[in-house]
Amino acid sequence: MFKRAIILAGGKGTRLKPYTLAMPKPLVPIGTMPIIEILIIQLKNNGFTHITLSVNHMAEYIRAFIGDGSKWDIKIDYSLEDKPLSTMGPLKLIADLPENFLVLNGDVLTDLNFSSFFESHYRQKNLFTISSYQRIVKNDYGVLKVNDNQKLIEFKEKPETIIDVSMGVYAVNKKVLNFIPNETFYGFDNLMLDLIKANELPSVLQHKGYWLDIGRPEDYEKAVEEFEGLNLI
Repeated sequence: MFKRAIILAGGKGTRLKPYTLAMPKPLVPIGTMPIIEILIIQLKNNGFTHITLSVNHMAEYIRAFIGDGSKWDIKIDYSLEDKPLSTMGPLKLIADLPENFLVLNGDVLTDLNFSSFFESHYRQKNLFTISSYQRIVKNDYGVLKVNDNQKLIEFKEKPETIIDVSMGVYAVNKKVLNFIPNETFYGFDNLMLDLIKANELPSVLQHKGYWLDIGRPEDYEKAVEEFEGLNLI
């Protein structure tokens, strides 16, 4: 099975400042290498043979470091946005997409088996498959439940809620491109709402291993702290 991956590497990394003041987010180091290099090695180890980097902000820095992928023995090319198109909009710029392909954010640190995830999508003939992760959301407040007479009937002190979140890793069938407008800022959220509205319901596969989105300083610092013990590559 031919395995193609698109890494979304065009964002400004605004939430990760000050780390992203002098470099694009995909080049922020985790241990001794940038996060995007970790992803490239993982994809190579999972049998992917062609990666396209969707770039915009500081694209020349990313090109200079990554090159054509020969240092990892994998084909790497680039799709350049001339204006921000969010997460799904850039897919319409890539002319040679295969029938099924992997899409992932350039700031994901995970032990997900990309190959197994992609092959599950392919076997199930899904239109769009989301890799999900359960996170505990902590509420910093005492939560009040009030009845119609404005009387307190239940109280919870700083409750925790378990929610399923998108990991920023997707397996995609090319038919999805029919939902994505040309040259328009169009994100994952827009696509999910449009697919649900059209009754083309995306599939969700829950990952029970390790995952961090390094978009925030606290998560980035946690990733740096934990990386050496993770054995991801």
